Amino acid sequence: MTASTLNRLMLALFGSLVFVGLIMEYTAFVFAPQVAKVAGYALPTSAGATAPAAAPAAAKETPLPELLAKADAAKGQADAKICATCHSFEKGGAAKIGPDLWGVVGRPVASVAGFSYSDSLKAAGGDWTYDKLDHWIAAPKSMASGTKMAFAGEKDGQKRADILAYLQSLSDAPVPFPK
Repeated sequence: MTASTLNRLMLALFGSLVFVGLIMEYTAFVFAPQVAKVAGYALPTSAGATAPAAAPAAAKETPLPELLAKADAAKGQADAKICATCHSFEKGGAAKIGPDLWGVVGRPVASVAGFSYSDSLKAAGGDWTYDKLDHWIAAPKSMASGTKMAFAGEKDGQKRADILAYLQSLSDAPVPFPK
């Protein structure tokens, strides 16, 4: 093999490598992956996509007993479908990402055997009352800042009351609504 033939082969090899490198860079630029800013995925919520404007300071929230008096368990069942992503509603149902919600009203907080609760929820203590569940459904992280629950919360008081009416129906001995 002569020196000029060897030079041609090396030039062809080098040119091929440069060409392949350019093609790889071009495709990486054109087909760049979209990297998520936050790990995981957002769970759907019933809240609107845009945040409402700041509410007037004079607006008062309706007390929970009044909302519960107008609550509709059928609407609550429909509103609670988002909860079914992580919780089961059947009697004796297995825990999913979250614990079973059958008989949750009146049950001690963080008490389902075999379920790993966050330390902040264990520290909350007490029983699940309608008021405590209302606060929990409205903003779980405000009640137990270290909770593992990813749900952002339901801002509509009547929807929360409907969900509470549905949760009341999930019991052999339903706890009556507060007066």
